Amino acid sequence: MTGEAAGGNRLVRAGIGLAITAALIVALFLWWPSRLYDWVKAAHIVAVISWMAGMLYLPRLFVYHTRSARGSEQSETFKVMERRLLRVIINPAMIATWALGAWLAYDGGHLGSGWFHGKLALVVVLSAIHGLYAVWVRRFAEDRNTRPERFYRAINEGPTVLMIAIVILAVVKPF
Repeated sequence: MTGEAAGGNRLVRAGIGLAITAALIVALFLWWPSRLYDWVKAAHIVAVISWMAGMLYLPRLFVYHTRSARGSEQSETFKVMERRLLRVIINPAMIATWALGAWLAYDGGHLGSGWFHGKLALVVVLSAIHGLYAVWVRRFAEDRNTRPERFYRAINEGPTVLMIAIVILAVVKPF
């Protein structure tokens, strides 16, 4: 199968997957609206876990990538891994996290709560870090990284600290 045909098949499969997902969501709204909140919360948790897994792994790839010579086979492999992780896992998971979280905040009546405002501010910061990751993936892809391994080791701690604070705010609701 040629590269172009394989790419077309992937798009068809992705379209089918999205159509099935949309149909399931519509069915849930029509069939079980009183229990929908719990299903959306479950989907939100899965999306957050996926987003965080990628946010914690990508800087580790950057660390390893800084050790490889520009233009080497290893460097080219890291470029593919970083791009795919960002596009296939991290970006969709962030979008799902935001969409589902917005619905939960609205439907759950949390928009006026202090803990929610704190959580929202931290999620905005986490999203900004996500944006920086996208910039760094692009720089590595263009062989324009100027940052040392130590920088990526340190930056990896930010999402972890934010995740802990966000979970505490969402579960404990201290204010």
